[in-house]
Order: sequence, then structure tokens, then C-alpha cells
Amino acid sequence: MKKYDIVILGSGLGGLECGYMLSKKGYNVCILEKNSQLGGCLQTFKRSGITFDTGFHYVGGLKQGQFLYKLFDYFDLLGLPWLQMDEEAFAEIIIDGKSYFFASGFERFVATLAKEFPSQQRQLENYAGFLKQVGCNIEKSFSSNSNNAIDLLEQSAYGFMQKTIDDPLLRDVLSGGSLTMELCRDKLPLYIFAQINSSFIQSAWRLKGGGSLIADKLGENIRQMGGTIITKAKATKLLEKDGRISSVQFNDDEHIEGKYIISNLHPALTLLLMDDSKFAKKMFWRRIPNLQNTYGMFTAHLQLEKGRIPYLNRNICLYKNQDPWDCGYAPNKKGLSALISFQPPQDGSSYTENIDILTPMYWEEVTDWASTAVEKRGDEYKVMKRQKAETCIELAAEYIPNLKGHIEKIYTSTPLTYRDYTGTINGSAYGIRKDHNSMLQTMLTPQTPISNLFFTGQNLSLHGILGVSMTSFFTCAKIVGMENLAKDLHL
Repeated sequence: MKKYDIVILGSGLGGLECGYMLSKKGYNVCILEKNSQLGGCLQTFKRSGITFDTGFHYVGGLKQGQFLYKLFDYFDLLGLPWLQMDEEAFAEIIIDGKSYFFASGFERFVATLAKEFPSQQRQLENYAGFLKQVGCNIEKSFSSNSNNAIDLLEQSAYGFMQKTIDDPLLRDVLSGGSLTMELCRDKLPLYIFAQINSSFIQSAWRLKGGGSLIADKLGENIRQMGGTIITKAKATKLLEKDGRISSVQFNDDEHIEGKYIISNLHPALTLLLMDDSKFAKKMFWRRIPNLQNTYGMFTAHLQLEKGRIPYLNRNICLYKNQDPWDCGYAPNKKGLSALISFQPPQDGSSYTENIDILTPMYWEEVTDWASTAVEKRGDEYKVMKRQKAETCIELAAEYIPNLKGHIEKIYTSTPLTYRDYTGTINGSAYGIRKDHNSMLQTMLTPQTPISNLFFTGQNLSLHGILGVSMTSFFTCAKIVGMENLAKDLHL
């Protein structure tokens, strides 16, 4: 049986970043990935030579001097083909037919929106100033004795918006760029809302070639540092001895040992790999599976005729008869919402070859096919997906001239797709639903009751590229110490 210092379950962004950090620190690392492709939600797929993203579409805060820049410098990811989105309008928020624009940089952001809402100038300045402060304070999270952000995690994002912005339409506009999180008015913590929006206002970036470039680069560097990555290796059991995980079983009949085990899987799936532990309280075993998960996403991936649809260097966030704070909380809602993302041209032209249209989708919408496998879900499932895609395209076509006439092929994904390819519970887009009312119950820590078993990834405290990257540091700090890692980031 092979022995490693670190065994990591899953090669999502959190698992790969933990593997990178610990390999860099001299640990002998092995990553087990059930799929043939690395990356979890960073995975891409190709059709007719065109690359389509699955869960990755853009990042924020990647300009020199900003915090994601520091993280990606450490992870050796700055050399990838990043493309900064339009600084004058990195996002277009369309509410019931009228467009509003988000500009990069806090002063420009305020000035742009103040043209539409002149009476709200002071409140816009207060809003932007608060987001800027949250972004500037991120580095404090890497102090070993820091309690940074705890107060904001216990406050309501929706309540903050109600208190800060008088104009209901402006509140909707400012919230309308947040299809990168679940806007749950009763539960979403203020810190999550503020941190994500802050990073995108700092600067917004796409990646030419898709999110798999991030995963492949991390994997390449891990291997160069002596790490091992085994694909098509599904973890099937965690074996416990004397209060520790003694070995990992994968593919049912293969075993490896690790001094430390890091799970990038959903915590509920991690616990399913174990028998009831004698060293962890039963409350822990009952609590994790009962936590709620955020909604999933339906995506219509559109392959377009070449040279027909101009590339748009911003995102479009569409709302039609829809309150942004109700997008994920009304299964029978009549309104529509969608995020439209343009893939940067690979040939240097000014036209895109593919567009993704994403809209929130409930697990309840696909439960009839929950027991089926990929490509074996039947005709009714295909009809449902086709109807959903047509609705998305009709909405997008109102704002993208001639779109419907230049679509060559349509590919679709649902929460079932995410469940089967990434292992997320119910195909959740953003992991466990965080609740400011019960922060200690819904914000998981890396340390588990098993002394050498740790969690990482979006299901802990923060999701998204920035959030998961931060969380991976918090996980590895449990093994090597936060002060040690903070020095590597020059903090």
C-alpha cells in the first residue's frame, strides 16, 4: 500500500490549490479524482473544436495590487491568457427592459450609476465605500488570531441593502449583478454579498480558453513538484483507526495511506465514505447531511455561426418581472432572470463563437430523473431541457440582435449534470447555504472531529474563485500554520 503525507479527495479548485501549497512546502501529496478531467466546476468540454465552460465564467480583483492577483501570483496562474473586461461597463444590468451599467473602480462605479440615480449619489458613495473597505480588509483574514468578517457574517445582506439604499429600483440594480451567488433575503450573510461584489467592482476578468486552463496549470505544477494525481479514481471508503483516518479506499479495491486527509468533496458525501465514527459526536454526523444547499443552474451553451455575433466584453444580467432577491426562492415564479456570458474570441476577431446563458434552477425541477445516469434520462428530460433553453434564448434575443438566426447548436446542463460530474449535492451551484441567523451551524471550518481529516472548498465559508482560494489557505494552515503561509503571500 502506497503511503503519502497528504491525500486529497477531489481535484476541484480547492483540492488543487491545497495540493499545490502542500507540495510547495515539501509534502508528498496524492490527489484522487473520480473523473478523467481535473477541475470540478472548472471543467470544460469541446464541441466542433469550440471550448465551453461549465461553472467558470469570470473573476474579480485580478489587477496588480488587488488580492486575487496576490493569490494567483503565488499559485503561478498570472501567465494564463487573462482578458480584462470593459472598465466602463463590465456588467450590464437589465431590469424590465432598461439597462444600467457597472463600471470598474469604486469612484467610476459610483459616477456611472449616479447619472441614472442623481438623488442617490451620497448613498451610492456609502455603499461603494463599504464594499471597498471589505475588500481592503481581506488580508486581515490571514492573521492567525484574526476574527475579521465574523461580525459581517452575522448580518443580513438584504437588511443592509434596505438600510443603505432608499430607492427600491437602485436596490434591485445593485443586487442585480449578483447572479454569482444565491440572493436569499432571509439568510445571505452580508460579508459574502459584500466580498464578492467588491472584488468584481475592483476589476473583472475573463479567461481565453476556459477554466480548465486553471486546473491544468495547477495540476502540471503539482506534478513538477513531485505530487501525484490519479484520475478515474473514485474514493469509496475512509478507513478509521485510533481516531484517525488510516487509509483511503478508491475504486472499491485499491488503498493508499495518508498522514493527513483533505476532502474537497461535499462534506455530506465525505461522511458517507465513513462508518459512524467513535471519535466524532453523533451530532456532527446528523448536522452535516441536514444542512440546506443553494439552488443549481440551468445553462444553455450556444454554438454560433462564425463572424455573426459581435463579442461583448461584459456580462449581461437580465431580469424580467423578477425581483433579484426572489430568483432562487420561488419554484413557481413567473419572472425570469439570466446571466449571459460571451466567450472571448480565440482567433483574434471581434466575433464570439459561443455564448452561455445561465438561469437559476431548483432541484425539484429535475427530481423525476434523479435516479438516472448521463445520456440515459429519457425523452421527457430532453423535452424539458429544450423548452428551458428556448425560454432562455427568447429572453437573450431581446437584447442580442439576430441571435436566434445564428445558432448552430445548443448544448444544455442542469443540476443533474453538476451532480454527476462534480459530485455536488443536488447540483448546488454555490454549495451549502450560509445563514447569518445561524452562522456557527452553516459556516463549516476546515477541521473535523477526526484529527487528521480536513474539509476544503466552497462548502465551508466562502464560494467562488476568490472565496475558495482563501479557504484553501485556511485548510492548509491547519497543517502548516497560517503565519507560515502568510509569509509566502508577503502579507
